[in-house]
Amino acid sequence: MTLQELKSKIIEKLSKTSPSPKLDAEVLLSHCLGFSKTELLLKRDYEVPADKEVRLCDATARRATGLPIAYITGHKEFYGYDFIVSPDVLIPKPDTEILVEHAVDVILSKMDARGENLLTVCDMCTGSGCIAIAVAKTLLEDERVAPDQLPKFTLADISEPALDIARRNAAVLLADHCSLVLSRFNFVRTNLFDAISEAIKYDVILSNPPYIPHTMVDELLRDGRSEPRLALDGDITLQGDRAFADDGKTKDDGLEIIRNLIPQAQAHLAPRGTVLMETGEYNAEAAAALAAAAGFNTEIHRDLEGQLRVVEMF
Repeated sequence: MTLQELKSKIIEKLSKTSPSPKLDAEVLLSHCLGFSKTELLLKRDYEVPADKEVRLCDATARRATGLPIAYITGHKEFYGYDFIVSPDVLIPKPDTEILVEHAVDVILSKMDARGENLLTVCDMCTGSGCIAIAVAKTLLEDERVAPDQLPKFTLADISEPALDIARRNAAVLLADHCSLVLSRFNFVRTNLFDAISEAIKYDVILSNPPYIPHTMVDELLRDGRSEPRLALDGDITLQGDRAFADDGKTKDDGLEIIRNLIPQAQAHLAPRGTVLMETGEYNAEAAAALAAAAGFNTEIHRDLEGQLRVVEMF
């Protein structure tokens, strides 16, 4: 079967389940055949080997169930960098890039004020490590930042499989830099800050915690999205149970993890430190109110679509 014939077959197969069957077909073809987008156009009559046709048919069937393309290819671009992903971690989203942008700005301003003393940064609920690694890569590409001035990064998550993915991403994406850079990265398995000594303080704390209301998570996972509920559901207690309000009703605002995260982050924040936390557009103001009640000054930043997204606490 030619490339073009196979592409048409994949598009037809995905047209009933995918919102972007043509794009999905091109991504799967590029991934399985190792062709660029230009090569896909120029090699329309290429005879696809039988083994690769089987592989493409399998990938198409998986995509037809709703499984995200990124979990099929094992990769997702975020902030211009190619990250390894698996069903053990959330797929990095464009909305989170605004958190990286603000983190870089905050860290650069603190580096100017700090002088030669190294800053410390914690990426809590790190998942794939995309936030911390994208921040570090961006800093290293800034001519004002020498490798020996790079902050110390702690990447923390409750999931050991997620931390394994974060370690792999750091090893791959920081491989072009000196060994000193990798030595600045520390990986910690912890339930929020439970396994991190209160004596340890961070100049900057970054977090994309679970913040989606429980019933919304149910809806998201019905379509075969397959992302880990642990990384999505914000209405779970630190013991892993469904959160209940004082009146006995289940909570469904996506803020239970954040209610625990804010005071713990405050306890681990260095003087004049900053917290940047991603939230949903539907609960960003409530999250900011929780931070203000804890004594923080707050500012809410909008994402690329103009939605309330990142709560800054200082």
